[in-house]
Amino acid sequence: MTENTEHHEQSATPDEQPPARHRRDKGVQRRRVLIGGSTAAVVGGLTIAGLASAAPETSSAESASGTADASGTTATSAVCTLNAEVTEGPYSLEGALVREDVREDKEGVEVRYTFTVVDQSADCAPLADALVEIWHCDALGEYSGFVGRNGHEEEDNGTFLRGGQLTDADGQVSITSIWPGHYVSRAVHVHMRVHTDVTLTDDSYTGGEIVHTGQLFFDPDINEEIQATAPYSDNTTRETALDDDTIYDGGGASSGLLTLTALGSAVSDGYTATLTVGVTTD
Repeated sequence: MTENTEHHEQSATPDEQPPARHRRDKGVQRRRVLIGGSTAAVVGGLTIAGLASAAPETSSAESASGTADASGTTATSAVCTLNAEVTEGPYSLEGALVREDVREDKEGVEVRYTFTVVDQSADCAPLADALVEIWHCDALGEYSGFVGRNGHEEEDNGTFLRGGQLTDADGQVSITSIWPGHYVSRAVHVHMRVHTDVTLTDDSYTGGEIVHTGQLFFDPDINEEIQATAPYSDNTTRETALDDDTIYDGGGASSGLLTLTALGSAVSDGYTATLTVGVTTD
């Protein structure tokens, strides 16, 4: 797999100026369009409309509102946000493993992701049978398939912290991983692609079309606590703050900022991370 040098995420030295923001050019600089219109139903807790862009401190529940009718069905405006399209970066690989747990033997704070994929081109309906793929670095800032690029020597099997799952009928998918580490020039982040029309193999997939390429980001205060714990504290490379990241633009949920919920009283207990991902399939 050759490296995508056109969108390399790292600067050569800490003293260099940060690179320009990388955006995927699809006729507009940002494919993040607020769509409004008719009334949609919400049944069994699933909001058919995607969540509008939220401020970092706003939870998913606070971002959607509705009024219950006599039947117990809640009505809400059919509003969804197309999530920001950004570079996939230099560490992508084809043919991710289709699996729920991507950790393998990597140590770190557990993160249980739940993504809800909605299709703006179908009135924000849940998108079923879409492959949601993620990949990110380990606690030392190394990506599988590219170990050594960030200054650490470790075993590289080309698959750790990579993988994906198909969305269910409600457009939802769950993936378990660890909180990412960091490396020079980028804030802590996770890469994401959403594929449609894939053909599953024994443990992977073939074919299909990529309908979304984005990145996911984390609350900076929680991240600071986690990066100070082992094994993250063994990573001595300079870390970039979220506000200084060259990809994240402060747009909240529509720019990939995750809603986090603690699994316990200590950061080491882990977190759930949720996001509604608005895509378009037309």
